[in-house]
Amino acid sequence: MTRTAISVVNYIRDSLASLLHVYNDRRMGFLLLMGFASGMPLYLTGTTLGTWLAFEGTGLTAIGLFSLVGVPYSLKFCWAPLVDGYSPPFLGRRRSWMAVTQIALMAALTVMAFSRPDQGLSLIAVAALVVAFLSATQDIVIDAYRVDLLEPREFGAGAAVYTVGYRVALWVTGSVALVMADYVGWTAAYLVMAACMAPGLYASLRSPEPPNPGTPPRSFGSAIVDPFREFHRRVGPSGAVLALAFVALYKLGDNVVTNMTAPFLLSEGFTQTDIGLVRGTLGLVASILGVVAGGALMSRMGIWRSLWIFGLLQAGTNVFYFALAQSGGHYPLMVVTINLEYFAQGLGTAALLAFLMSLCHRDFSATQFALLTSFMALNRDVMASQAGMLAEAAGWPAFFLLSVVLAAPALLLLWWMKGRYGGLDAVPRSVSI
Repeated sequence: MTRTAISVVNYIRDSLASLLHVYNDRRMGFLLLMGFASGMPLYLTGTTLGTWLAFEGTGLTAIGLFSLVGVPYSLKFCWAPLVDGYSPPFLGRRRSWMAVTQIALMAALTVMAFSRPDQGLSLIAVAALVVAFLSATQDIVIDAYRVDLLEPREFGAGAAVYTVGYRVALWVTGSVALVMADYVGWTAAYLVMAACMAPGLYASLRSPEPPNPGTPPRSFGSAIVDPFREFHRRVGPSGAVLALAFVALYKLGDNVVTNMTAPFLLSEGFTQTDIGLVRGTLGLVASILGVVAGGALMSRMGIWRSLWIFGLLQAGTNVFYFALAQSGGHYPLMVVTINLEYFAQGLGTAALLAFLMSLCHRDFSATQFALLTSFMALNRDVMASQAGMLAEAAGWPAFFLLSVVLAAPALLLLWWMKGRYGGLDAVPRSVSI
């Protein structure tokens, strides 16, 4: 190897080491385990549970109704003030709640494991609803803990490692659990999944207490009112509207395409196996690489510049779907398109979560983060629900071009906020937009 080549290799190695240095912190390892614990219950009360019910011969109507057990995830802001205002008298303000909910989740998942859907659905329905409620509560606390623990320059890395853990948990509960059920049965599979909550419990017991965990609200009434009052005082009426609108719109174009990816690929002649292999394996890896890269880059570029760049990349990957729609089912292009989409999704997810963290005040991080994530879910659950209608009316090529346009409002809002309130990346604790 020539001296020039060696110099290039050393430069690349040193640059990567410098870029990834933000992850060289034991706190990031704990956040990874917490993300894993946070992701474990979702599929076990959703798609994996639906598979179990179908295996036991449960009717489609009943399986469809089981989706209602996920309602606590959408309503978690209702009891987030209780988490902000009160905590068990051990392990600190956040870690105590984490430990309690994780132990309770193990117990509730064990009850689910010993349920017999073929003999009646009442027990498993109640247990699944309890799991969803406890899981939503765990999410509230872990999100608040992440805000309390990290400094602004670490928000991106913290969001990234949490997301990696979360997505690995989705793979475990959505793929490994199904394979296990084929070999050892559903009861054993769910018992193993319950045991997989143990790493999260370990993280709750061993992770450090935030250096400045904030001051709990003085009363139940203040726990409800003060998070809104503080946010309104800090950002102002127009700032609040801008921030909430941006949160709701930032991933709109991306979510519109995600909702329609499978129908589009099937219409282009790709098989379910093609889609499953590329999305479930290569796509997962690309997504993880995206969030890791996003977290590292944000530590250098700051949240606002990252939101700009990653938002443009999210929109740009949809152009590849436009090309795929006119390629006649070109397999290599399909692989490239899906991997670029998932990588850009990972970047955008890391940036948006870091932005949400930057908007929260330590005293009310549980309530404020829960409310902000409700707005983040707005485009995924409501706005993007019209994607099928748009695709039918416009046709696939025009639909994908339209999805690029749908990314513009959020970027315009970002430009407006940055233009009116400069220097935001330098704000030490929270972003005062």
